[in-house]
Amino acid sequence: MQKSYLLRVIIPMLLFASLFTACRQDKKEETGENQVRDSTIIDREYSLEASMLGYFAKDGTRNPTLRANKGDRVRITITNGETMTHDIAMEKTGIKSGTLLEKGSTTNITFWAENDDTYYCTVPGHRAAGMVGNFRIVEGDLSAPVVTGIVPMEDGKPLNVGFERGNLSDWKAEGEAFKNPLFNRSSPVHEENTPLAFDGDFFLSSGGTTNYKLKGTLTSVPFEVTYPFASFRVSGGALADTRVEIVEAETDEVIFKSSGQGRVTMQPVVVDLNDYLKKNIFIRIIDNESGTSPIPYIRDDIWAHISFDDFLFYPTRPSFPNELFQKDIIVMPPLDPIVNSGLSGKEAAKAMTLPDGFKVTLAAAEPDVVRPISFTIDARGRLWVVEAHTYPVPAAKGKGRDRILIFEDTNGDGTLDKRKIFIEGLNMASGIEVGMGGVWVGAAPYLLFIPIDKANDKPAGPPEILLDGWGLDDTHEVLNNLRWGPDGWLYGVHGIFTHSNVGKPGATEDERTKLNGAVWRYHPTQHEFEVFSEGTSNPWGIDFNDHGHPFITVCVIPHMYHVIQGARYQRQAGKHFNPYTYDDIKTIGDHVHYLGDRGPHAGNFRSAAAGGGHAHAGAMIYLGGTTWPKEYHNTIFMNNINGSILNNDLLTRSGSGYLASHKKDFLEMNDSWSQWLNFKYDASGSVFAIDWYDQNQCHSPNPDVHDKTLGRIFKITHKNDKWVKVDLNKASDIELVNYQLHENEWYVRQARTLLQERGGNPETHKALKKILAENFDVTRKLRALWTLHVTNGLSEAELRDMLNHSDENIRSWAIQLLTENKKVTPETLEHFVNISKNDNSALVRLYLTSGTLRLTPEQRWEVLEGLLQRSEDINDHNLPLMLWYAAEPLAAIDAQRLLEMAENTQIPNFLDYSIRRIGAINTTASKKALQDAKKRFANQGSENVSIYGRMIDSILNK
Repeated sequence: MQKSYLLRVIIPMLLFASLFTACRQDKKEETGENQVRDSTIIDREYSLEASMLGYFAKDGTRNPTLRANKGDRVRITITNGETMTHDIAMEKTGIKSGTLLEKGSTTNITFWAENDDTYYCTVPGHRAAGMVGNFRIVEGDLSAPVVTGIVPMEDGKPLNVGFERGNLSDWKAEGEAFKNPLFNRSSPVHEENTPLAFDGDFFLSSGGTTNYKLKGTLTSVPFEVTYPFASFRVSGGALADTRVEIVEAETDEVIFKSSGQGRVTMQPVVVDLNDYLKKNIFIRIIDNESGTSPIPYIRDDIWAHISFDDFLFYPTRPSFPNELFQKDIIVMPPLDPIVNSGLSGKEAAKAMTLPDGFKVTLAAAEPDVVRPISFTIDARGRLWVVEAHTYPVPAAKGKGRDRILIFEDTNGDGTLDKRKIFIEGLNMASGIEVGMGGVWVGAAPYLLFIPIDKANDKPAGPPEILLDGWGLDDTHEVLNNLRWGPDGWLYGVHGIFTHSNVGKPGATEDERTKLNGAVWRYHPTQHEFEVFSEGTSNPWGIDFNDHGHPFITVCVIPHMYHVIQGARYQRQAGKHFNPYTYDDIKTIGDHVHYLGDRGPHAGNFRSAAAGGGHAHAGAMIYLGGTTWPKEYHNTIFMNNINGSILNNDLLTRSGSGYLASHKKDFLEMNDSWSQWLNFKYDASGSVFAIDWYDQNQCHSPNPDVHDKTLGRIFKITHKNDKWVKVDLNKASDIELVNYQLHENEWYVRQARTLLQERGGNPETHKALKKILAENFDVTRKLRALWTLHVTNGLSEAELRDMLNHSDENIRSWAIQLLTENKKVTPETLEHFVNISKNDNSALVRLYLTSGTLRLTPEQRWEVLEGLLQRSEDINDHNLPLMLWYAAEPLAAIDAQRLLEMAENTQIPNFLDYSIRRIGAINTTASKKALQDAKKRFANQGSENVSIYGRMIDSILNK
């Protein structure tokens, strides 16, 4: 049947009916003044698809407003549109569905419609991501009104804007996508039985979900705007290069554009044309997106197409129940133009783009190095590189194939021309550091120590298992990136989907430490292990700035964290081990390296402008001396694997911590196979980088998707870099002390580790104390302080004296070192109390809070009482939550005192958290403490009586 060209009648009731099925029946029986309600009868039934983008109705509406008459029995069923955890709950009613995980699984909620409400997903972060909508009580008929539209005319004839002529007359086609673009209800380019929702007999598509790779442009003839509003139907990809444009003919200006929203069902889009009445416009339909994934294990984007139908005019703004609003479309930009892949090592180096004055050299490549997963640089400037041949599946015991190689550049030409095998037969090796007499290797389930025969560069004995219990749940999230900290501990990081229970071999359950998503540390001589901080996602890089503050780079969630001892950070998944954490510290980044709001994975390969995507590896805070331009000093570098870009962030002090801002990306690999995992500066200030070169950019437990033959090491040099041949092992103790003043931090760290290994002596301690007392540069003072600490050259009294130092960094580090052993003298504790009340530095107060976390709960009271009075910290990035982490155990000791402390602070949420924590104790004493607090609120006429009184009532009435 042909459509009328003069007038179209669009009946949205048909679409609205697909949103819900009205099953209203006479369920109410009047019995006197009472109304009997039959809960077995459903009056209004809604079916929604759940995804991280929102809840979608069958007609395509995102987070539709669900309506019912008062007293209706309503059922909302959700179907999981993806393999991810989702549910649905009503905010005011308080009901919640079961939890979905598998794609296609369903669950529902049923309730009586009494009041307006909000439906949402209770999974943390999902509501904020957009899984939320409104439920409304309405009177009368729920049917939608009839909306009419008028076909545009040109030369007195209706235009073929609905394609009911069955051809492309009035249109000009370019490219493959629009050679045969008209389809009917049995469309061969869409999956069967999909709700296309077009009008009439034909609609247009640039390829549908089958031929999505096709590209092209379709342009209509110009026509006059005769009415102030228009609409058209659209579906397909929410991509920048799949769109419909309305263009002013005279100026060629795009006055409106819309893509689909990544769904097959067409939805009406409304265009306001009031400013263009009597002017000529034309329609341009663009598909410049192939949808081809650059990574073989990631499927192509089937939404890389655009579908279109029915451009119509209206005298007034039309209203559609399933209108597609621009605010609901999360448009992704075009694919990043990464032009190369599968290059040789030399070709890969030539393809890279660097700032002026820099060059990159291929230092080593396959077959000399294969699958380099971690490396470090020793005191002779040599690279110790771990080859991960076993990854991703652990070998049977004794069958490991991983090995450690030693590389050296003997003549300074940038090529690692000397190569030795240090050890073979390791299993799942993932991290390495050298020092303190041996090689430290992360090889889950073990942390190993291999003593070195320095004369022969061979093991001086078999690997020693220092710790076991490291998890292998997810083999790309195991312990990794070992690095000496300024305090003499060996630091490392650990991913969130691997669950470890770490202890010395033979340790009991009580003697072990559980961790996932963490920064950890191990002391090389005291043989103590502890979690330094917990949370984040899959960190694969850690480094320290010149004030000794650690930073980690992570994946999937926002990428940058300033690491504070005892802190708990935003988690990609799972719960904190302490159930009373309540909230965690978020990223310091003022940006993310992915585009759009669909989540980090959606930005993969489309985020060059933002830095490349979500997958970060490596962390290097450049402190390699003065040969590199000053703009890079103390900034942090990380590799963005999806973007093939070396990102660079500026770290700026802010409050008690830092703010990370995105600087211009430093280096573009221009090669989609490049995967730099880490990079470190050497004695010349140049930077070595290891490249796990592989077509597959992401972890897979299937070993066959990973290349097993490739690997590279590159060297980045500035024109001012001068190669030096070094061997700090030959330096005297005093020479090592003097290296603490070197402009290149490589010398500082190597010398400090050597002095720690040698143990210190009165001569070195005297020289270091002279630097600490007299050097004008606080970073040099700190270097002396740390070296004195690792060589046991400081007493508690000397550290206590530093609590009065003029510089906040010295005072801060004095606190950390005083609390290192988790106990302090009464005299030191008295100093801490004084600092809590009087120190004007937020950094010092942060270190004090962190140090207090290491003390017994009984020792914390007075310090915390002082810190909680510091109203200047109420908006600090770190302190409010750190104060709570330190105070939380006090609830079980003296609930009354904690509540009184909480009532007298302005620190956000502290009173809220204290009430919740005390309520969880659920004893007679804890209940009395809450009742007494409620009475105090009332007696004081405090505003807390209404807010927290109800909270206390809710807890007590459970």
